[in-house]
Amino acid sequence: MKPKDELLFLALGGSGEIGMNANLYGCNGKWVMVDLGMTFSDPNYPGVDLIFPDLQFIEERSDDLLGIVLTHGHEDHIGAVPYLAADLGVPLYATPFTAGLVKRKLDEAGLSNEVELNIIDNEGSFDLGPFGFRYVPLAHSIAEGNAVVIDTPYGRIFHTGDWKLDNEPIVGVPSTPEELTKIGDEGVLALVCDSTNVFNPSASGSEGDVRENLIEEVRKQKNRVIVTTFASNVARLHTLGEVAKKTGRKLCVAGRSLHRIIENAQQYGYLKDFPETVDFDEAMDLPRNKVMVIATGGQGEPRAALGRIASDTHQIKVEEGDAVLFSSKQIPGNEIAIGFIQNQLAEKGVIMVTERQAHIHVSGHPGRPELADMYGWIKPEILVPVHGEMRHMMEQARFGKECGIAKAIVQKNGDLIRLAPSKPGKVSSEFSGRLILDGDVILPADGGAINERRKLAHNGHVSVAVALDNKGMLAGDPVIAPAGLPLDDDLIAFCDEASDDAIDAARKQGKGPVQDIEKMREAVRIAVRRCATRWTGKKPVVHVLIVGS
Repeated sequence: MKPKDELLFLALGGSGEIGMNANLYGCNGKWVMVDLGMTFSDPNYPGVDLIFPDLQFIEERSDDLLGIVLTHGHEDHIGAVPYLAADLGVPLYATPFTAGLVKRKLDEAGLSNEVELNIIDNEGSFDLGPFGFRYVPLAHSIAEGNAVVIDTPYGRIFHTGDWKLDNEPIVGVPSTPEELTKIGDEGVLALVCDSTNVFNPSASGSEGDVRENLIEEVRKQKNRVIVTTFASNVARLHTLGEVAKKTGRKLCVAGRSLHRIIENAQQYGYLKDFPETVDFDEAMDLPRNKVMVIATGGQGEPRAALGRIASDTHQIKVEEGDAVLFSSKQIPGNEIAIGFIQNQLAEKGVIMVTERQAHIHVSGHPGRPELADMYGWIKPEILVPVHGEMRHMMEQARFGKECGIAKAIVQKNGDLIRLAPSKPGKVSSEFSGRLILDGDVILPADGGAINERRKLAHNGHVSVAVALDNKGMLAGDPVIAPAGLPLDDDLIAFCDEASDDAIDAARKQGKGPVQDIEKMREAVRIAVRRCATRWTGKKPVVHVLIVGS
């Protein structure tokens, strides 16, 4: 697929899911990519931490790819850059704060000299072939959240990135309704829009409101206070710095990602009034009512600061009467992990306050009133929902039509959409998939390695060692070594019976020396697996090692 005299859209990530955003626009034979993000793993991928979009489609057309334009610095929009961008061999474009985060990633990966990173001024513009780009600042839960206006010979795209409306944004100056209305008045073909909070009937709320409530909640506490929030939320970090000052508490920061964000923010002109922090030892020496800790780990990550505090493996300790404020939203899928840490804290007598008990968090994504306002300002001919599961995108399409948008296209990863000319619609289904970072290796998410690991995780494993003498005859009993099977007290009895079954299977291949090693191997494998099924009801992975001639 090479774009002709037309405007195409293709999501390789972020449509049909929340996270892992990677979007392509095609025009006059060329492509551009907007964002290159990742998502975190789930139990379907045992032993895996990170998941990336499979870029096979554009890798096969990399000669026609002009660049990667990044809207903002969240991991689901930039996280795959150090793993995949070098292979594409095209320049990156980002505003200063986002570029700073990307540069750190490239430096850590040793790729700074291999990937060209272009820093674009806030509200700056640039051209890539037939595409013209302009950054449009919008409020979000990170500094320099941006939409991009994309001008093409076939119409203008308004690609929102992640956004919200905020009358008191704390960090940055988002575009005004008048500025957005001007963009709409100039004509917008398609609004490609964040769907995350479409089911929320209320506006997401202002960061300014959170500040006053956090001050109130911290003032209530008589002892040590820990606040956990998303490390990238620079506005919230600014707020928490003010909270510490207003409540007369020294501030301590626990978590490497928090230190990186604070350093990057200060480098690019944010968090200028952030208070000086104290180290862990000083924090623990201070009176309990004179310290506030900002910690990573609010999503239940066991190796993050809060998880280690809860498990008593961190220098910061909590006691009965201390408080933990969860100034973040519980991301779906993290409920069990968060609950585990909260139970550990509860056992210590720690007081916990979440967004359900107090207004100490606001979302970075638009609710229905904000979506309706954006539709009215931008006035697109076509609405293309992205950044959501199918239920979110379908609902935004319905809501957009209710608000007067004439056309809405619901697509998913791999759906190639023609936006112009003529009637918009789906052209074809292209390959889209997932890649996993498994240790230091990037592999297909549905490849043999991960499928085998799923089987091992669900059913266990049995190793069988069969020895042959120099005449090709069995030399002693096979050795059985199960792992992950529910045997416990029956382990020795099972191994004896499985060994006998393996001998029977080998001997059924005929008298005398073994003639067909592979045939015998398969017979032994099946016999041992059947034995395991009799004993446990499981069907383990069985590997047979033949030792000898």
